[in-house]
Amino acid sequence: MTTVLTTIDNGVATLTLNRPEQGNGINMALAEDLLAAALAVSADPAARCVVLTGAGRMFCVGGDIAEFAAAGDGAGAFIQSLAGKLHEAVLVLAEMAKPLVCVVNGPAAGAGLSLAAAGDIVLASSEAHFTAAYTAIGLTPDGGMSWLLPRVIGMRAAQEMLLTNRRVSAVDAQALGLVTRVVAPAELAADAAAVAGKLADAPTAALGTVRWLLREGQTQGLAAHLALEGQSISKAAAGAEGREGVAAFLGKRKPAFRPA
Repeated sequence: MTTVLTTIDNGVATLTLNRPEQGNGINMALAEDLLAAALAVSADPAARCVVLTGAGRMFCVGGDIAEFAAAGDGAGAFIQSLAGKLHEAVLVLAEMAKPLVCVVNGPAAGAGLSLAAAGDIVLASSEAHFTAAYTAIGLTPDGGMSWLLPRVIGMRAAQEMLLTNRRVSAVDAQALGLVTRVVAPAELAADAAAVAGKLADAPTAALGTVRWLLREGQTQGLAAHLALEGQSISKAAAGAEGREGVAAFLGKRKPAFRPA
């Protein structure tokens, strides 16, 4: 049984972490399956938006601690290998030229919090909560958490979450900026489908460039970034999406960004 289920429907690719009995804990099989699934949907033109969620009542509890313990004296090497594979998957999801919607259907801890933080849009069940968890068992972050959290919620809030392992409710996560919107459990699937469908109908190339610009803007000065924005908008205006968008605006109609 694959540990990551993949479906593509009407432009929306859904990746479901599929170890529900283990809280979707990340073992080597899941890390490898997540990387394979991420590479596949990233390259598939039929996937215009990607949704990441979890099976069962958990989003993801983080690494599979039982496997850490089973590695015994080889735990260091094992965890480095596991984290490396997870990091490959995180990079693909972060750098793909299509939006990522994280649907946090339940608790997210450790690397599960890292995966949630990687989303462009993060919808959380009101029953979800978020915990860094690493230092509670004497470990340090992976999955990009120490890079993502300060950028998403600010340094002070990230310091508190990482150093004290404060459990953050879905409502508090929204207030911090970690979550885009909190949704009642019964409404989560429908809300996620609506958001993902809207993104799938949007100009995918433009959205991919926006993702890239936002990442680049974290690491360079204003002058250099203005140059990138000038180049990007020029390329977009000359492309099919830009031409269709302008024509639709002038024609007072809804643009059709999906290929015919």
